[in-house]
Amino acid sequence: MLKRILSLILIFLSLGQESVRQMEDQLSLGGNLFLVNKEYMIGADYVPDDLVMPDVKKSSSAVLMRKEAAQALEEMFAAAKEEKITLVAVSGYRSYQTQRAIYNRRRKAAGKAHVERFVAVPGASEHQLGLAMDVSRSKTAGLKASFGKTKEGIWLAENCYRFGFILRYRQEWEDVTGYGYEPWHIRYVGKEHALRIRELDVPLEEYVEALRLAGQEYRQNEEGNP
Repeated sequence: MLKRILSLILIFLSLGQESVRQMEDQLSLGGNLFLVNKEYMIGADYVPDDLVMPDVKKSSSAVLMRKEAAQALEEMFAAAKEEKITLVAVSGYRSYQTQRAIYNRRRKAAGKAHVERFVAVPGASEHQLGLAMDVSRSKTAGLKASFGKTKEGIWLAENCYRFGFILRYRQEWEDVTGYGYEPWHIRYVGKEHALRIRELDVPLEEYVEALRLAGQEYRQNEEGNP
């Protein structure tokens, strides 16, 4: 992992100081690259101020996303439909309180070991950002690992980057993300970053860490050369 991060830092530095600074702005809460996981958590009172309901096929009327992400989701679902692929939006924004209820219910039903791999504690869920969406192939299919082998799951994995999304929890990244394989969970980061993350083949944690370190490198150079 360290070698990958060092390689990423060099790539960011090659983009130039201004580009790195512009990308760093996206690391703060409200930005498309804001990192949420078991280590980096958000408060119970955070609610995005631009939540909208994407105009896509969905499992309920309560599916919300931030405006930019929702527009990208609409574009992606429309493109999939043109290729005879039907996608269904299952779960988008979740409040801290909703995540807490889900976590407690799943822990009671499936046990601690299960929820530690597949359910975020309240404050550690990307869904609270309004930038994540769980996607299925029908309103009744549910969210299962087998989705990754369906034509819909394969299409999503191969094409979501075109619209600014990444597959957040791949099987080979479990030791970094802290979560098990979820082929249904996509996270909006914007087209530029989604393409770069796909090309570099790295989890969001490593991408964000390298960007932070590149920014620190530039600031240290500035301090040393007034």
